[in-house]
Amino acid sequence: GIIRYVALLTTLLGTWFIVQTYFDRSWKAISLRSWLGKQLPRHKCGNQKSCPQNHFAFKIISGAANVVGPSICFDDMVLMSSVKNNIGRGLNIALVNGTSGQLLKTDTFDMYSGDINKLDTFLREIKHGTIVLTASYDDAATKMNDKVRAHFVELGSSHVSKLGFRDNWVFLGAKGLKNKSPFEKHIKNDEMTNKYNGWPELLEMEGCAPRKMD
Repeated sequence: GIIRYVALLTTLLGTWFIVQTYFDRSWKAISLRSWLGKQLPRHKCGNQKSCPQNHFAFKIISGAANVVGPSICFDDMVLMSSVKNNIGRGLNIALVNGTSGQLLKTDTFDMYSGDINKLDTFLREIKHGTIVLTASYDDAATKMNDKVRAHFVELGSSHVSKLGFRDNWVFLGAKGLKNKSPFEKHIKNDEMTNKYNGWPELLEMEGCAPRKMD
């Protein structure tokens, strides 16, 4: 009987040692939160992390080819999307008050067959301190001219001068910005690298835009 108990104890100790040695990392990877079945905290706009004080969370997603429309989220509010039915081919632009975060205006501009003067007027009338969020869909540049490109440069864009037919582009800038915006992504339409037939892959950009304090 004693030998049996000793053998059982030895087996249990051996099993414990194996579990400790080989599965310690796995157990550590399981947090108490996931063990209890609780969801991880959700950040604004579904972003990967939260923003510091006096910053607005945002996420901009370009369109995918001419099939899936873009979306723009700012401070946890979807401003433009297919669900809201306020997007269109070309450039989709939302204007937000840089101090309060309040939505001021949204509009779409057909850059393939639309009137470029409409976009020129829209950009010229943007007031100082306004945050500008832009997402492309289908084609962003066929009607683009130097005047419109200059407006986007003034808003902080570094890539608008290179924007071409069916390129994808997402951008967040502001009227009165002193330097170039750090929030911009651009991918060229290239038949050798396009993810879709005739269009590049969609772009997604998230971040924290500083609140205008003065």
